Amino acid sequence: MIAIVHERLTEIAGSEHVVTQLAREWPDAPVYIPIVDRRVTAEFTDRVVTGPLSQGYRYLGYRSYAPLLPLAAAWFRRCDFGSAEAVIISHHAFAVAAAEVAGTRPTIAYVHSPARWAWNKKMRDAEAGSLPGRLALQALSHIAVNTELSAAKKLTTIVANSTAVADRIRKHWHREAEVVHPPVDTEFFTPDPTEPVEDYFVLAGRLVAYKRPDIAVKAAAEAGVKLVVVGGGRDLEDCRKLAGGKDITFLGRVSNEELRSVLRRAKACLMPGEEDFGIVPVEAMACGTPMIALGVGGVLDSVIDGVTGTLIPPGDDESVIGRFADVLAHFDSAAFDSAQIRRHAETFSRSAFRRNMADVVSHVLAVPHPS
Repeated sequence: MIAIVHERLTEIAGSEHVVTQLAREWPDAPVYIPIVDRRVTAEFTDRVVTGPLSQGYRYLGYRSYAPLLPLAAAWFRRCDFGSAEAVIISHHAFAVAAAEVAGTRPTIAYVHSPARWAWNKKMRDAEAGSLPGRLALQALSHIAVNTELSAAKKLTTIVANSTAVADRIRKHWHREAEVVHPPVDTEFFTPDPTEPVEDYFVLAGRLVAYKRPDIAVKAAAEAGVKLVVVGGGRDLEDCRKLAGGKDITFLGRVSNEELRSVLRRAKACLMPGEEDFGIVPVEAMACGTPMIALGVGGVLDSVIDGVTGTLIPPGDDESVIGRFADVLAHFDSAAFDSAQIRRHAETFSRSAFRRNMADVVSHVLAVPHPS
């Protein structure tokens, strides 16, 4: 039996899709999660093992799980994995603490990223805003960094979701990691010949500072092209103000079906910020739609420059906006082969992820470990 560990179940996002696929590959595996929102339903909900922190989250009215995070590491260190042969840890900031109580069992950490805000002061300050918030996040960062460094020594195998994250693990944890890209629903996100390409570009995702939606909005305004923005977030109103009277439409949050339709009909999908991996680019490419992305982070694994999209060289804000604007103004979607883009996206499918993770676990279990 395998045990699965995850940090929190407060929404269904990229890391929850990872856990869903792990739970499918090992259908008898219990899933240990310290902070659970009972209103959020996942495919693996009936297998969740949780505890008092979930009750605390409910007591807080499900408003914020942040006050509970310092206690999450302690909860992980008290987990009892019973007869599990190995433990797979889905890690963001504190989950790797579970490695400290795994005993002689092999532990495999699937790392979405070392805690970004803990290792990056600039991101931490942007996330917090107020002085009390910055001080609280600084204290939380200290706990997260110590948790990661302590547990990293005990992990049997580390798997990163991208080459960029593997590089961060090497830098911060001083450990090597193999790369297994996260699962993308390429069976749902597909091309549709009945939906022809229209004259607009799309930006999809949460509108938050580190994703740099402002760059996409400014570049589209400068290039004089139509931009459709899908998603909400705390930077939504700022982006609306930046758009001014330009041809930029904000759809807000939409269903998966609506997102798929918007992606299918777009000339290209934009990714102006740095992502650990980035699911949206692969969803767009699965629809046969090329990418225009800043050439940093996870897209270096997913986007082939000149084949499945265009990568923009990084630089200061002014130069990046100018480069995006120039590409947008002269972009020709007909120069890209949508069938080839689709074939490339299929290499990031859910089945490919499950197969790759099963190979990792099989290899780890085949190596003798001290009993």
